[in-house]
Amino acid sequence: MPQDHFLKPARCAMIGAWLALILGVGIVFIVYNPSFLLTTKKTTTVDSPVKKSIPKKTYWSPPDTISIPQTRDGKLILYGRELISHTSVYLGPKGKVNSMSNGMNCQNCHLKAGTLIYGNNFSAVASTYPKYRDRSGTIESIEKRVNDCIERSLNGRKLDEASKEMRAFVSYIKWVGKDVYKDSIPKGAGLWRLSYLERPADMAKGKIVYQNNCERCHGQDGGGMINENGMEWKYPPLCGENSFTIGAGMFRLSRFAGYVKANMPSDLATFDKPVLTDEEAWDVAAFVVSLQHPLKNISADWPDISKKPFDHPFGPYADSYSEQQHKFGPFDFIPAVKKEGK
Repeated sequence: MPQDHFLKPARCAMIGAWLALILGVGIVFIVYNPSFLLTTKKTTTVDSPVKKSIPKKTYWSPPDTISIPQTRDGKLILYGRELISHTSVYLGPKGKVNSMSNGMNCQNCHLKAGTLIYGNNFSAVASTYPKYRDRSGTIESIEKRVNDCIERSLNGRKLDEASKEMRAFVSYIKWVGKDVYKDSIPKGAGLWRLSYLERPADMAKGKIVYQNNCERCHGQDGGGMINENGMEWKYPPLCGENSFTIGAGMFRLSRFAGYVKANMPSDLATFDKPVLTDEEAWDVAAFVVSLQHPLKNISADWPDISKKPFDHPFGPYADSYSEQQHKFGPFDFIPAVKKEGK
Protein backbone atom coordinates (compact mmCIF):
# COMPACT_ATOMS: atom_id res chain seq x y z
CA MET A 1 0.00 0.00 0.00
CA PRO A 2 1.23 3.55 -0.58
CA GLN A 3 3.19 5.02 2.31
CA ASP A 4 0.92 8.14 2.40
CA HIS A 5 -1.94 5.96 3.54
CA PHE A 6 -0.21 5.23 6.84
CA LEU A 7 0.77 8.92 7.40
CA LYS A 8 -2.74 10.28 6.95
CA PRO A 9 -3.90 9.90 10.61
CA ALA A 10 -0.72 11.56 11.84
CA ARG A 11 -1.17 14.49 9.51
CA CYS A 12 -4.74 14.95 10.66
CA ALA A 13 -3.64 14.98 14.28
CA MET A 14 -0.96 17.57 13.53
CA ILE A 15 -3.39 19.86 11.67
CA GLY A 16 -5.86 19.53 14.54
CA ALA A 17 -3.21 20.57 17.02
CA TRP A 18 -2.33 23.66 14.98
CA LEU A 19 -5.99 24.66 14.68
CA ALA A 20 -6.47 24.35 18.43
CA LEU A 21 -3.42 26.52 19.03
CA ILE A 22 -4.61 29.25 16.62
CA LEU A 23 -8.11 29.19 18.11
CA GLY A 24 -6.74 29.51 21.61
CA VAL A 25 -4.59 32.50 20.72
CA GLY A 26 -7.58 34.16 19.02
CA ILE A 27 -9.77 33.72 22.11
CA VAL A 28 -7.11 35.23 24.36
CA PHE A 29 -6.73 38.20 21.94
CA ILE A 30 -10.47 38.87 21.95
CA VAL A 31 -10.71 38.66 25.73
CA TYR A 32 -8.10 41.36 26.12
CA ASN A 33 -9.27 43.37 23.07
CA PRO A 34 -13.09 43.20 23.03
CA SER A 35 -13.30 46.24 20.74
CA PHE A 36 -11.90 44.02 17.98
CA LEU A 37 -15.34 42.46 17.57
CA LEU A 38 -16.84 45.94 16.94
CA THR A 39 -14.35 46.92 14.26
CA THR A 40 -15.69 47.06 10.70
CA LYS A 41 -14.88 48.96 7.58
CA LYS A 42 -17.37 51.64 8.68
CA THR A 43 -15.84 53.12 11.84
CA THR A 44 -18.54 55.74 12.46
CA THR A 45 -20.63 55.53 15.62
CA VAL A 46 -23.55 57.60 16.89
CA ASP A 47 -21.18 59.65 19.03
CA SER A 48 -18.85 60.39 16.11
CA PRO A 49 -20.84 61.44 13.03
CA VAL A 50 -19.31 61.69 9.59
CA LYS A 51 -18.07 65.21 8.90
CA LYS A 52 -19.40 66.29 5.55
CA SER A 53 -17.15 68.45 3.42
CA ILE A 54 -18.85 71.86 3.11
CA PRO A 55 -17.33 74.10 0.45
CA LYS A 56 -16.23 77.47 1.76
CA LYS A 57 -18.55 80.23 0.59
CA THR A 58 -16.60 82.57 -1.64
CA TYR A 59 -17.24 86.11 -2.68
CA TRP A 60 -19.05 86.79 -5.92
CA SER A 61 -16.82 87.30 -8.91
CA PRO A 62 -18.04 89.31 -11.91
CA PRO A 63 -17.74 87.85 -15.41
CA ASP A 64 -14.75 88.95 -17.45
CA THR A 65 -15.50 91.62 -20.03
CA ILE A 66 -13.47 89.58 -22.52
CA SER A 67 -16.38 87.15 -22.51
CA ILE A 68 -18.77 89.75 -23.94
CA PRO A 69 -19.53 88.44 -27.44
CA GLN A 70 -18.82 90.55 -30.51
CA THR A 71 -22.43 90.37 -31.61
CA ARG A 72 -25.33 92.81 -31.77
CA ASP A 73 -26.30 91.84 -28.21
CA GLY A 74 -22.69 92.08 -27.12
CA LYS A 75 -22.37 95.58 -28.50
CA LEU A 76 -25.45 96.62 -26.52
CA ILE A 77 -23.88 95.19 -23.35
CA LEU A 78 -20.66 97.10 -24.03
CA TYR A 79 -22.64 100.28 -24.62
CA GLY A 80 -24.39 99.73 -21.30
CA ARG A 81 -21.03 99.38 -19.58
CA GLU A 82 -19.90 102.62 -21.21
CA LEU A 83 -23.06 104.38 -20.03
CA ILE A 84 -22.51 103.17 -16.45
CA SER A 85 -18.86 104.27 -16.49
CA HIS A 86 -19.33 107.61 -18.27
CA THR A 87 -23.00 108.48 -17.83
CA SER A 88 -22.43 112.22 -17.95
CA VAL A 89 -20.63 112.06 -21.31
CA TYR A 90 -23.84 110.72 -22.84
CA LEU A 91 -26.64 111.97 -20.56
CA GLY A 92 -25.10 114.77 -18.49
CA PRO A 93 -25.39 118.56 -18.86
CA LYS A 94 -23.24 118.40 -22.02
CA GLY A 95 -24.30 114.87 -22.98
CA LYS A 96 -23.82 113.50 -26.50
CA VAL A 97 -27.22 111.79 -26.47
CA ASN A 98 -29.29 113.95 -24.13
CA SER A 99 -28.93 116.56 -21.41
CA MET A 100 -30.91 115.06 -18.57
CA SER A 101 -28.80 114.57 -15.42
CA ASN A 102 -26.57 116.38 -12.92
CA GLY A 103 -23.21 115.29 -14.34
CA MET A 104 -22.49 112.37 -12.01
CA ASN A 105 -21.76 108.94 -13.43
CA CYS A 106 -23.52 105.78 -12.27
CA GLN A 107 -20.02 104.53 -11.51
CA ASN A 108 -19.58 107.23 -8.87
CA CYS A 109 -21.84 105.12 -6.63
CA HIS A 110 -21.67 101.71 -8.37
CA LEU A 111 -17.89 101.31 -8.30
CA LYS A 112 -15.96 99.74 -11.18
CA ALA A 113 -19.07 99.78 -13.35
CA GLY A 114 -21.04 97.90 -10.70
CA THR A 115 -18.61 95.00 -10.27
CA LEU A 116 -16.74 95.78 -7.01
CA ILE A 117 -17.35 93.65 -3.91
CA TYR A 118 -19.36 95.74 -1.41
CA GLY A 119 -19.07 98.61 -3.86
CA ASN A 120 -22.82 98.79 -4.52
CA ASN A 121 -22.44 96.22 -7.30
CA PHE A 122 -25.08 94.80 -9.64
CA SER A 123 -24.54 91.13 -8.80
CA ALA A 124 -28.03 90.50 -7.39
CA VAL A 125 -30.12 92.74 -9.65
CA ALA A 126 -30.91 90.27 -12.43
CA SER A 127 -31.47 87.45 -9.92
CA THR A 128 -33.97 89.37 -7.77
CA TYR A 129 -35.86 91.61 -10.21
CA PRO A 130 -38.68 92.11 -10.90
CA LYS A 131 -39.54 92.35 -7.22
CA TYR A 132 -41.86 94.09 -4.79
CA ARG A 133 -40.31 97.13 -3.11
CA ASP A 134 -41.75 98.77 -0.04
CA ARG A 135 -40.52 102.20 -1.11
CA SER A 136 -42.93 102.36 -4.05
CA GLY A 137 -45.40 99.75 -2.79
CA THR A 138 -45.28 98.10 -6.22
CA ILE A 139 -43.52 95.36 -8.15
CA GLU A 140 -40.61 97.01 -9.92
CA SER A 141 -38.71 96.05 -13.06
CA ILE A 142 -35.00 96.64 -13.69
CA GLU A 143 -36.02 99.53 -15.94
CA LYS A 144 -37.91 101.15 -13.07
CA ARG A 145 -34.89 100.69 -10.81
CA VAL A 146 -32.56 102.32 -13.36
CA ASN A 147 -34.88 105.30 -13.71
CA ASP A 148 -35.06 105.58 -9.92
CA CYS A 149 -31.28 106.00 -9.83
CA ILE A 150 -31.33 108.54 -12.64
CA GLU A 151 -34.04 110.60 -10.93
CA ARG A 152 -32.78 110.31 -7.36
CA SER A 153 -29.00 109.99 -7.47
CA LEU A 154 -28.37 111.84 -10.74
CA ASN A 155 -31.21 114.31 -10.14
CA GLY A 156 -32.33 113.69 -13.69
CA ARG A 157 -35.32 112.81 -15.83
CA LYS A 158 -36.62 109.36 -16.69
CA LEU A 159 -35.29 107.51 -19.70
CA ASP A 160 -37.76 106.10 -22.19
CA GLU A 161 -37.84 102.38 -21.35
CA ALA A 162 -37.81 101.54 -25.07
CA SER A 163 -34.75 103.71 -25.78
CA LYS A 164 -31.43 102.26 -26.87
CA GLU A 165 -29.81 103.63 -23.70
CA MET A 166 -32.27 101.92 -21.38
CA ARG A 167 -31.94 98.65 -23.26
CA ALA A 168 -28.15 98.99 -22.96
CA PHE A 169 -28.31 99.68 -19.21
CA VAL A 170 -30.49 96.62 -18.63
CA SER A 171 -28.46 94.37 -20.95
CA TYR A 172 -25.25 95.21 -19.10
CA ILE A 173 -26.79 94.79 -15.64
CA LYS A 174 -28.20 91.41 -16.62
CA TRP A 175 -24.84 90.37 -18.06
CA VAL A 176 -23.02 91.32 -14.82
CA GLY A 177 -25.34 89.05 -12.82
CA LYS A 178 -25.73 86.29 -15.38
CA ASP A 179 -24.01 83.64 -13.25
CA VAL A 180 -26.07 84.28 -10.10
CA TYR A 181 -28.90 81.83 -9.41
CA LYS A 182 -32.43 83.19 -9.54
CA ASP A 183 -33.68 84.60 -6.22
CA SER A 184 -30.25 84.38 -4.64
CA ILE A 185 -27.95 87.12 -3.34
CA PRO A 186 -24.23 86.31 -3.53
CA LYS A 187 -21.69 87.11 -0.85
CA GLY A 188 -20.32 90.60 -1.39
CA ALA A 189 -23.46 92.06 -2.95
CA GLY A 190 -24.69 95.53 -2.09
CA LEU A 191 -23.01 97.44 0.74
CA TRP A 192 -21.12 96.60 3.91
CA ARG A 193 -23.27 96.41 7.04
CA LEU A 194 -21.84 98.19 10.04
CA SER A 195 -22.47 97.47 13.70
CA TYR A 196 -24.65 100.13 15.30
CA LEU A 197 -23.32 102.88 17.53
CA GLU A 198 -24.59 103.26 21.07
CA ARG A 199 -24.72 107.02 20.48
CA PRO A 200 -25.91 109.32 17.70
CA ALA A 201 -23.52 109.73 14.79
CA ASP A 202 -21.56 112.92 15.39
CA MET A 203 -21.36 115.54 12.61
CA ALA A 204 -18.55 117.47 14.32
CA LYS A 205 -16.39 114.35 14.62
CA GLY A 206 -17.36 113.47 11.07
CA LYS A 207 -16.06 116.79 9.79
CA ILE A 208 -12.64 115.99 11.26
CA VAL A 209 -12.72 112.54 9.60
CA TYR A 210 -13.65 114.25 6.34
CA GLN A 211 -10.80 116.76 6.59
CA ASN A 212 -8.27 114.01 7.32
CA ASN A 213 -9.40 111.48 4.71
CA CYS A 214 -11.81 112.90 2.13
CA GLU A 215 -11.02 116.54 1.54
CA ARG A 216 -8.02 115.88 -0.71
CA CYS A 217 -10.32 114.34 -3.33
CA HIS A 218 -13.79 115.81 -2.76
CA GLY A 219 -12.62 119.31 -1.86
CA GLN A 220 -12.81 121.45 1.24
CA ASP A 221 -16.45 122.28 0.60
CA GLY A 222 -17.42 118.81 -0.66
CA GLY A 223 -17.91 120.14 -4.17
CA GLY A 224 -15.91 117.39 -5.86
CA MET A 225 -13.20 117.48 -8.54
CA ILE A 226 -14.11 117.75 -12.21
CA ASN A 227 -12.39 115.50 -14.76
CA GLU A 228 -9.98 116.82 -17.36
CA ASN A 229 -12.62 116.47 -20.07
CA GLY A 230 -14.89 118.89 -18.20
CA MET A 231 -17.87 116.57 -18.70
CA GLU A 232 -17.78 114.28 -15.67
CA TRP A 233 -16.50 114.11 -12.12
CA LYS A 234 -13.21 112.47 -11.23
CA TYR A 235 -14.33 112.70 -7.60
CA PRO A 236 -18.06 113.39 -7.30
CA PRO A 237 -19.58 116.24 -5.29
CA LEU A 238 -20.90 115.17 -1.90
CA CYS A 239 -23.19 118.18 -1.54
CA GLY A 240 -24.67 120.99 -3.57
CA GLU A 241 -26.78 121.05 -6.71
CA ASN A 242 -24.66 118.47 -8.54
CA SER A 243 -24.81 115.86 -5.78
CA PHE A 244 -27.32 113.10 -5.02
CA THR A 245 -30.77 114.17 -3.85
CA ILE A 246 -32.49 113.61 -0.52
CA GLY A 247 -34.45 110.80 -2.20
CA ALA A 248 -31.34 108.76 -3.02
CA GLY A 249 -30.41 105.64 -1.09
CA MET A 250 -27.09 107.24 -0.19
CA PHE A 251 -28.95 109.87 1.83
CA ARG A 252 -29.69 107.15 4.39
CA LEU A 253 -26.96 107.06 7.01
CA SER A 254 -26.47 103.27 7.09
CA ARG A 255 -26.09 103.14 3.30
CA PHE A 256 -23.56 105.94 3.09
CA ALA A 257 -21.61 104.73 6.13
CA GLY A 258 -21.39 101.18 4.76
CA TYR A 259 -20.25 102.49 1.40
CA VAL A 260 -17.55 104.64 3.00
CA LYS A 261 -16.34 101.88 5.34
CA ALA A 262 -15.61 99.37 2.56
CA ASN A 263 -14.37 101.74 -0.13
CA MET A 264 -13.02 105.06 1.11
CA PRO A 265 -10.53 106.62 0.69
CA SER A 266 -10.78 105.02 -2.76
CA ASP A 267 -7.02 104.85 -3.29
CA LEU A 268 -6.35 103.09 0.01
CA ALA A 269 -9.35 101.16 1.33
CA THR A 270 -10.81 97.82 0.35
CA PHE A 271 -13.61 95.93 2.08
CA ASP A 272 -11.13 93.48 3.64
CA LYS A 273 -8.60 96.19 4.52
CA PRO A 274 -10.64 99.25 5.51
CA VAL A 275 -9.03 102.51 6.54
CA LEU A 276 -11.77 103.99 8.72
CA THR A 277 -13.19 102.53 11.90
CA ASP A 278 -16.93 101.89 12.16
CA GLU A 279 -17.33 104.98 14.33
CA GLU A 280 -15.46 107.13 11.82
CA ALA A 281 -17.62 105.80 8.99
CA TRP A 282 -20.85 106.61 10.85
CA ASP A 283 -19.60 110.07 11.84
CA VAL A 284 -18.36 111.11 8.40
CA ALA A 285 -21.64 109.87 6.90
CA ALA A 286 -23.50 112.10 9.38
CA PHE A 287 -21.37 115.05 8.31
CA VAL A 288 -22.01 114.49 4.59
CA VAL A 289 -25.78 113.97 4.83
CA SER A 290 -26.04 117.05 7.04
CA LEU A 291 -24.78 119.18 4.14
CA GLN A 292 -27.09 120.69 1.54
CA HIS A 293 -28.47 118.28 -1.09
CA PRO A 294 -30.96 118.79 -3.91
CA LEU A 295 -34.58 118.37 -2.90
CA LYS A 296 -36.80 115.67 -4.37
CA ASN A 297 -40.51 115.05 -4.05
CA ILE A 298 -40.65 111.83 -2.02
CA SER A 299 -44.21 112.21 -0.76
CA ALA A 300 -45.28 109.01 -2.55
CA ASP A 301 -42.49 106.94 -0.99
CA TRP A 302 -43.27 104.27 1.61
CA PRO A 303 -47.06 104.19 1.27
CA ASP A 304 -47.03 101.83 4.25
CA ILE A 305 -45.05 103.87 6.76
CA SER A 306 -44.51 100.82 8.97
CA LYS A 307 -42.17 99.52 6.24
CA LYS A 308 -39.85 102.52 6.32
CA PRO A 309 -36.19 101.67 7.00
CA PHE A 310 -34.99 102.50 10.49
CA ASP A 311 -32.79 105.32 9.16
CA HIS A 312 -35.22 106.91 6.71
CA PRO A 313 -34.75 110.55 7.72
CA PHE A 314 -38.24 111.85 6.98
CA GLY A 315 -41.48 111.20 8.88
CA PRO A 316 -44.16 110.31 9.53
CA TYR A 317 -43.24 107.05 11.26
CA ALA A 318 -45.16 104.16 12.73
CA ASP A 319 -43.17 104.61 15.97
CA SER A 320 -42.69 107.54 18.32
CA TYR A 321 -39.02 108.26 17.59
CA SER A 322 -38.04 111.63 16.12
CA GLU A 323 -36.70 112.42 12.65
CA GLN A 324 -33.41 113.37 14.31
CA GLN A 325 -33.01 109.91 15.82
CA HIS A 326 -34.13 108.15 12.65
CA LYS A 327 -31.51 110.14 10.75
CA PHE A 328 -28.52 109.99 13.10
CA GLY A 329 -29.32 107.34 15.72
CA PRO A 330 -28.80 105.71 18.09
CA PHE A 331 -30.76 103.08 16.20
CA ASP A 332 -30.85 100.06 18.54
CA PHE A 333 -34.08 101.21 20.18
CA ILE A 334 -36.03 101.66 16.94
CA PRO A 335 -38.46 98.74 16.35
CA ALA A 336 -37.22 98.07 12.80
CA VAL A 337 -33.71 97.49 14.13
CA LYS A 338 -34.95 95.29 16.98
CA LYS A 339 -36.89 93.18 14.50
CA GLU A 340 -33.85 92.97 12.23
CA GLY A 341 -31.76 91.74 15.14
CA LYS A 342 -34.13 88.85 15.77
